[in-house]
Amino acid sequence: MTADAAGAVREGFRRVHGGSPEGVWAAPGRVNLIGEHTDYNDGFALPMALPQAVVVAARRRGDGLLRLHSAQGGAATAELRVAGLAPGATAGWARYPAGVVWALRERGLPVGGADVYLDSTVPAGAGLSSSAALECAVAVAYDELYGLGMARPELARAAQHAENAYAGVPCGVMDQMASVCCTGGHALHLDSRSLEVRQVPFDLAGHGLRLLVLDTRVKHDLADGAYAALRAGCERAARLLGLPALRDLEGAGLPAALTRLPGELVPLVRHVVTENARVGRAVAELAAGRPEALGPLLTEGHASLRDDYGVSCAETDLAVAAAVAAGALGARMTGGGFGGSVIALVRAGEAADVAAAVAEAFAAAGRAAPAVLEAVPSPGARRIG
Repeated sequence: MTADAAGAVREGFRRVHGGSPEGVWAAPGRVNLIGEHTDYNDGFALPMALPQAVVVAARRRGDGLLRLHSAQGGAATAELRVAGLAPGATAGWARYPAGVVWALRERGLPVGGADVYLDSTVPAGAGLSSSAALECAVAVAYDELYGLGMARPELARAAQHAENAYAGVPCGVMDQMASVCCTGGHALHLDSRSLEVRQVPFDLAGHGLRLLVLDTRVKHDLADGAYAALRAGCERAARLLGLPALRDLEGAGLPAALTRLPGELVPLVRHVVTENARVGRAVAELAAGRPEALGPLLTEGHASLRDDYGVSCAETDLAVAAAVAAGALGARMTGGGFGGSVIALVRAGEAADVAAAVAEAFAAAGRAAPAVLEAVPSPGARRIG
């Protein structure tokens, strides 16, 4: 994140709100290397932060007003009374930053109004956690503006609560933890139950590798009920098995456990248990300095998301198949699913060929080529100006 980005947002703030902000903060989007739909099952994940981020300039107000303006949201500025914030009271993109302020107040924290101007380079609807980046940028800004002194996991929990209770998306905590806790050059090994994290070195360039993000441009809305139904199914399965969460089912006990479940829950449980195991295998490979060994794990994880969890789609399946056929070491959909992006681990010298092959496959299928960006392990949320 450059000084230019901070300067541009400061200038946008002056244009919309007048005067200068008290500071500028940024929070990144993320890609999840492995560990999908495990976080709301108290499981494990291995995300990394992206260079693409939401940048927020903010200044406190003493009159209880929250004035929100987005560079992507048109000419209008949302003006809300902090005291009147409540789930269901805010529409559109503004419900994410407003939800964070509401969530902080729900915790009894002494926060008031603010003038906020934001800009984002995280593609929306691409499965790269643009909403979590927005929430976390506002959370770290408010933490500093109002002297809250919150630990990073606390900020992530507050942002997650905003998305769950205010925006109506029953997500786990992985996206927010990645946005606030990642460090440059590392992936984040996250225990979603304890919120313990381990920074795992992820030196792609040093091993002659690149990680491509292929945005299929198929938009998804996780608030449409499909995501909620999957989470409810997992929670029902855990209850039937007498477990606090599916995280507590070890791989050795999986075959016997599946015989105790109704048929519709079997594939959900199988995915969660095997996906948690894939996270452990991935961390071990990275710790041993073998990032190229992630490739088969990515492809294996995609098959599980496609066949067991049912959250892939024709476009993401096509991108994975075309990338692997063109020489990618492995590929899978990333994010909640129902569209969004695919990640492909490739040798550095083959990146252009893989991207071209995917574009050709999409053209042959009568679809627009995916947008391509490179995932570089980047720092988490922080003040930048």
